[in-house]
Amino acid sequence: MNKSSTPPSKQHVQTAVCIVGNGAIAKTAALAFAQAGQSVTLLGPPPVTPPDGLEPSWDVRVYALNHTAQALLSSLKVWGAMDAARVAPVDAMIVKGDGEQPGHINFDAYGAHADTLAWIVEDRNLNQALDAALRFAQNVHAVSGRAVALRTTQEGATIELDDGSALRAALVVGADGAQSWVRGQCDIGLDYKPYNQKGVVANFECELPHHGAALQWFTCTRGIVALLPLPGNRVSLVWSAPDALADTLCSEGAQALAERLAEFAAPKLGKLTPVQPELVRAFPLTLMRPHSLVAERVALVGDAAHVVHPLAGHGMNLGFGDVRDLVRAVAEREEHRSIGDDRVLARYARARKEEVLAMQVTTDGLHRLFTANLEPVRVVRNLGLNLLDKLPIVKRQLMSHALGRH
Repeated sequence: MNKSSTPPSKQHVQTAVCIVGNGAIAKTAALAFAQAGQSVTLLGPPPVTPPDGLEPSWDVRVYALNHTAQALLSSLKVWGAMDAARVAPVDAMIVKGDGEQPGHINFDAYGAHADTLAWIVEDRNLNQALDAALRFAQNVHAVSGRAVALRTTQEGATIELDDGSALRAALVVGADGAQSWVRGQCDIGLDYKPYNQKGVVANFECELPHHGAALQWFTCTRGIVALLPLPGNRVSLVWSAPDALADTLCSEGAQALAERLAEFAAPKLGKLTPVQPELVRAFPLTLMRPHSLVAERVALVGDAAHVVHPLAGHGMNLGFGDVRDLVRAVAEREEHRSIGDDRVLARYARARKEEVLAMQVTTDGLHRLFTANLEPVRVVRNLGLNLLDKLPIVKRQLMSHALGRH
């Protein structure tokens, strides 16, 4: 990969694709387009390296990657480049309801006819493997800088940087997160819904083995508690808690958080001990629906294209699906069409519509259902969990969708 820091003088770069963003989805898109034979400019801010000794031993930001993500990363030679000792397979998932007679539903890899349901991967592990792959990518030119303007025409797109440089491309890919600058430049409307919750994350050592099981509790007034397996006897917490409770959990610290979790985790995992007592993080939870995934010469992917509640753990997987379908739409275009042609981008938008909408409706619906603090609703949802657990055909369909098999 050709690297370029913010230059002392203006530069003008011409490539087929310009990808804006510096996260895992942006880097994956750069590798995928380069592998498909397209020249790529990857535009992001200068990297920030944590001071020595301040990088946590286990990253609190983790992803549950499904088979779609694994297949894409494997095709790009990234999956095998990750530290396998820090990747944990999810062999089962146990979901419990609330109340005096909580419902439950269990999923397992055997019932899904799969080796595993998903893999828990740290953000740092994934990005280090992507960075290593990008160093060997021949068609990727990395530029560090701040974009200030985006102009598009029928012939192409130009991004202007704050130093006066210009990046020109046939297609601009907005992979720059939920507060996407690219999306804003295109005047794409946005439906925004705050959940008034924060995702509280931390890592713990557990007294008993987790056996590769992800555990999840729907608690109504206290939100949704999920403990995801990490390698060894470790678990990663994602607690979707109401704002006030989330602030309390963060201020109390990891040890107090472990004591609160004992109510849920003790029967399965025994005593929990913080991996790093000072490390508890939180991020706001929202639903974001852009009115379009595309504009003239522009396609959105990842959080720039959609943000969903993390209760199903599929936000990142949707982003990998975006990359797969966008690269495929470009590769399958007619010879006379440019890669940024309106019809090519419309095909990408159609390819993503069903999966993205289904995940938005499902996660939002489940959030509404399990935060309704009414006894009749509580009874119905617990009965529903128990019923689903006894319907193997329906369970297999749910698992097939979660695995990324469509």
